[in-house]
This record gives sequence, structure tokens and C-alpha cells, in this order.
Amino acid sequence: MNFSEKNLLKPTGDQPQAIENLVAGLRAKRRFQTLVGVTGSGKTLTMAHVISRAQRPALVISHNKTLAAQLYQEFKEFFPENAAHYLFRITTTISPRPISPRPTPILKKTPR
Repeated sequence: MNFSEKNLLKPTGDQPQAIENLVAGLRAKRRFQTLVGVTGSGKTLTMAHVISRAQRPALVISHNKTLAAQLYQEFKEFFPENAAHYLFRITTTISPRPISPRPTPILKKTPR
């Protein structure tokens, strides 16, 4: 699998150091690493560079469908010759409700 950097913008600011640290962490087999930053700080671009440098596939998980679609589009543009897939699954939780042991009364409408 070959991930190319040809469609990637040049990293700026703290991005080069973050890329180096994350790639070094992958090579050192660190189990957990976290990249933090404010909206618009270039986290997606940073991760694209990490993927390209490491030459390893990645699973990107998002907490909402709008962000998932945005990330899919960006990674598809960064790596047009590689597979990028988008899966969205809605999960719901059902809260248990207490069940009354006796029947609930049915209200009848009385004619006027």
C-alpha cells in the first residue's frame, strides 16, 4: 500500500513536530497517542501526513455524521489513489420503563 504526499499541503506551525512525534510513537509501538487542537488547527492534515509517513492504513472514528462526512471527503482528496470509505451507523439506547402490575384505566370520551 502506498500513501503519497503529493496532494497534501505543507505542514506549518506545530504540525511538523506533531507529525514527527506521532510517527515516532507509532514506530515505538505506543498503544495510545492523542492529537489535540482547536477547530481549524489542521488535525486532519497532520493525521494525513502521519498516515503517509507511516505507510499504514487508518481507521478514523467520528462522534457525529457531519464530521464523519467531512473527514471522509478530506481524506479522499488527500489520498485519491487509495480507498477511503464512509460508514455511518445510528445507535440508540432505549430507557427501561416501569411496568405497572395493574391495568391502566382507559379514558372514554363522553358524547356532548
